[in-house]
Amino acid sequence: MSLDLGDFVEDFGVPGLIVGIGAVVLAPIFGTALAKVGKPIAKAAIKTGLVVYEKSKVALAEAGEAYQDLLAESKAELAQLQSQKVLDSAATHPEVN
Repeated sequence: MSLDLGDFVEDFGVPGLIVGIGAVVLAPIFGTALAKVGKPIAKAAIKTGLVVYEKSKVALAEAGEAYQDLLAESKAELAQLQSQKVLDSAATHPEVN
């Protein structure tokens, strides 16, 4: 597969060829300027991501704790109901003992 300038001109046209050459020539000039602007933006995005991550960890831990509390309360209520049924059964049917 060989590169043919005619194929590029046919596919993208002369304006596309001019834009491509301009991008190659101007990349070193604008690349450093974009890097200077892009670095603080990237750092800010990373910081925001870290803050959101930490807050979500705290929220998930609190939700997990609330779930564990509800689970323990539910188990305690079921155990209480079960023991109440046994006591009621013993009171109504003394011959079973």
